[in-house]
Amino acid sequence: MAISLEIVSPEKLLLSRPVDMVVIPGSEGDIGVLEGHSPMIVMLRGGTIDLYEGDKVTDRLFVLSGFAEITPERCTVLANQVLPLNEVNKPEAERLLAEAEAAYEAADKRDTTIEDEVMDRIQSTRAMVEAAG
Repeated sequence: MAISLEIVSPEKLLLSRPVDMVVIPGSEGDIGVLEGHSPMIVMLRGGTIDLYEGDKVTDRLFVLSGFAEITPERCTVLANQVLPLNEVNKPEAERLLAEAEAAYEAADKRDTTIEDEVMDRIQSTRAMVEAAG
């Protein structure tokens, strides 16, 4: 049985189709979503979204961050940025990682909110470099 998958960016609906399974990069680890999954809302970390038909991955997308809403019938990914994996550019990802690391060095470490935001940015861009490599 299939689950309805929607991937939405701030600008538009990027994808809407049934898949046999989707694996999303949850903030606490990857989550495989099948029809009948328990309802939940999950924060996403930078990483790949894998779409399955049967036991084969048919599409791979890179998500920088966002949320996913999961119900027994549907998985909706609300992403800040999504790219097909083949469009992830390693030199650009490395540049973004260097910027994030510089922002961390310049950040006021006494402000935990800013420090957490910059660390999340570093983790997401590291995942982007890894996905591009």
